[in-house]
Amino acid sequence: MKRTGSNTIMAIRGTSIKKLFITAFMGLVLIFVLSGILTSLKPEYRPSSDSIHTFAGGIAGEAFVHLIASENHYFSQALPKESKPADWSSMFLKMTASINLNDPRSLLGRELPGFSLYDSEIIVAGAAGNYSTIVPFESAPPEEVQLKEREASIEELRKASEKTDGAAKAPENTTGGRDVVYIYNTHNTESYKPLFKNPPANSDDAFHKSANVTLVSKMLMDELEAQGVGTRFEGKDIQKLLKDKGMKYSQSYTAARPVIQEAIASGKDLAYFIDIHRDSRQHKDTTITIKGKAYAQLIFVVGGKNTNREKNIELAKNLHSMLEKKYPGLSKGVTLKVKNSNGLFNQDLSGNSLLMEFGGVDNNMEELRNTTKAVADIFSEYYWQAEKVQGGTPAEKK
Repeated sequence: MKRTGSNTIMAIRGTSIKKLFITAFMGLVLIFVLSGILTSLKPEYRPSSDSIHTFAGGIAGEAFVHLIASENHYFSQALPKESKPADWSSMFLKMTASINLNDPRSLLGRELPGFSLYDSEIIVAGAAGNYSTIVPFESAPPEEVQLKEREASIEELRKASEKTDGAAKAPENTTGGRDVVYIYNTHNTESYKPLFKNPPANSDDAFHKSANVTLVSKMLMDELEAQGVGTRFEGKDIQKLLKDKGMKYSQSYTAARPVIQEAIASGKDLAYFIDIHRDSRQHKDTTITIKGKAYAQLIFVVGGKNTNREKNIELAKNLHSMLEKKYPGLSKGVTLKVKNSNGLFNQDLSGNSLLMEFGGVDNNMEELRNTTKAVADIFSEYYWQAEKVQGGTPAEKK
């Protein structure tokens, strides 16, 4: 810059202007490229509050407190005395490569075919099970099986239609005509081999449009009604709704969601929601004998992505504990499923949601009926205890 008399002359280098324009241009190009990438991504891969929640979910709560305490030591007072600072290197490895040094499954899971199907967390393990038998396994029906009609076993259907022995006895407590339990089947065509006149050789073919897991739901409804617990069974064919909408089997929970929401809206007294399924495991892994009587074993499944999971886990743990005392080994445990699954199972709609696997593909109606009686016995006991804690039974409130 030069000063000549009263005039000031400013000299600006051309290279500086060129760099400024190039930087601005590159910045605009980068913004457009990033915007294009983000908008072209499939919805499931786009950044969202849910993805951020999932990312943060991989970090323990104590680790966050330790991080804040490194700047403000006052927060360290909230930590337990035995608490140790987080291993940030291991945490970084877990978040970036999905490898947990304390869990060998994270290292081998992606290398072993089919292993991801069993990638679940066991919250509570029953005395009669282990990891290979507790984690439930379900398979989607082949398309040709869905289209094929099979003849059902008349004898097994007769057993399923028999009313419970306790139906003639008046229960000690009743819900006064109110339906408080809602039972439905997301995978309503799941069936059991003994229900077929000519059982399929392949377990993956055990699907039927009428002789299926809905029979178990109806039996459980009858047993709960016999205990005075008003129950409503959802008769809508979820798999037909799925087919009519052109959706895939993996979208079954999405198809079932409006049905459940409609039930919640129309049934103001409904307090518990039970989705009944059946496992694909063989008879030896799904059956137990208690006092000389054969039962189809149970598994409680909780969706790890749902906002009510802590409440759902607590409910499942309570029922598992009560079953373990009176029917040891009947419940194989409580599992949490997050990866390679829906992760919600519509359990976010209620804190009193249950997903229960009743037996496996080889269990017969007698074994399943014994289990529905046991579940109704325990559930009704739990329900009436909860009613008293919350202010008395309906009869006492009147």
